[in-house]
Amino acid sequence: MDLSIYFEPLNRQLFDQYRDQKNVLGHVVTKFLDGENFPSIEGVHLAIIGVGEDRGSVRNDGCCNAPDRVREKLYALKSGKFPNQIIDLGNLRLGESLHDTYAAVSTIIVELLKQGVLPIILGGSQDLTFAQYTAYQQLEETVNIVSVDASFDLGTTEEPINSNSFLGKIVLHEPNFLFNFSNIGYQTYFVGSDQVELMERLYFDAYRLGQVRADLEEVEPIVRNADILSFDITAIRQSDAPGNGNATPNGFYGEEACRIVRYAGMSDKLTSFGIYEINPFFDNHDQTSHLAAQMIWYLIDGYYNRKKDVPLKSKTDFIKYRVPLKKDDQEIVFYKSSRSERWWMEVPNPNNKVRFQKHHLVPCSYKDYETALREEMPERWWQAFQKMG
Repeated sequence: MDLSIYFEPLNRQLFDQYRDQKNVLGHVVTKFLDGENFPSIEGVHLAIIGVGEDRGSVRNDGCCNAPDRVREKLYALKSGKFPNQIIDLGNLRLGESLHDTYAAVSTIIVELLKQGVLPIILGGSQDLTFAQYTAYQQLEETVNIVSVDASFDLGTTEEPINSNSFLGKIVLHEPNFLFNFSNIGYQTYFVGSDQVELMERLYFDAYRLGQVRADLEEVEPIVRNADILSFDITAIRQSDAPGNGNATPNGFYGEEACRIVRYAGMSDKLTSFGIYEINPFFDNHDQTSHLAAQMIWYLIDGYYNRKKDVPLKSKTDFIKYRVPLKKDDQEIVFYKSSRSERWWMEVPNPNNKVRFQKHHLVPCSYKDYETALREEMPERWWQAFQKMG
């Protein structure tokens, strides 16, 4: 497939200044510039895609201008030891309608995933997560979505798809191939008890901001289980990320956001990432663009520090623990990686459904193992088991 038909090249005056600066990321990344050939994706690991689409935004018109502003800050950062296997495909030519843009984004992601390339989407509004999700339909894969967001974006059934309702559209989408959804950092006064109860009934995972910030290491197994990570910049407090029409006083600190994204990058399971709702109009000295650039830097750093220790592929580098739960008449099998000391637990697939095979090993933490030793059922195990039924 010729992906070049979907993209506008980057402005040469802005992005051709890094050729002689060999220690910056702008030198490492191969970019689609004015007057140059579209880059080949053969052998590429990561592909940056600008999607300046904000027709689905709610109270944040102008986030369409974010991709190039983030790039300016990203390419000025030091490159570390990243190999030269990252490309920037340029900015998407927007569709005549919003749904045309969704279709284009999905098509591009499918092609990249088939080539083993992880797309990094610079939004645009967060409803583009819907396009991330529908790409996997074409691959006939059940997926886990993790959204870092101050709210759930469920909307109502009557509401058209937008940045506040895309999750509801994903849940109702047919055919449905969403195995699990996890929200990280919701703020209760933005969601209400009825939405929290709905998430529980759907056996989705939702983690309050205070709960997450109290023990940030517990975020790692959550994002390690993600195929798709969608990061709404409004999850970060206004003092750290003012560039958003819906910014509020509370949220993650910038360094916490970077840490979450690095955890995601280190996961062998993650196959697409999107960062959304950055709006240069509201920004202060490009502070939000700076932070987004640093988050992407940490995603790349995490990617190139992957341990390749997924138990599904081989169990030879793992220590196996069996923990019987007598009162539940159940035994939980845990695996601990000898390479990274990360933990997984085995969840039965009682009906042997093929579409759930890749989900029967659930990332967890040492705390889940401790919970099982007390003969208590870990919440992660129980919720995954309910979905298998």
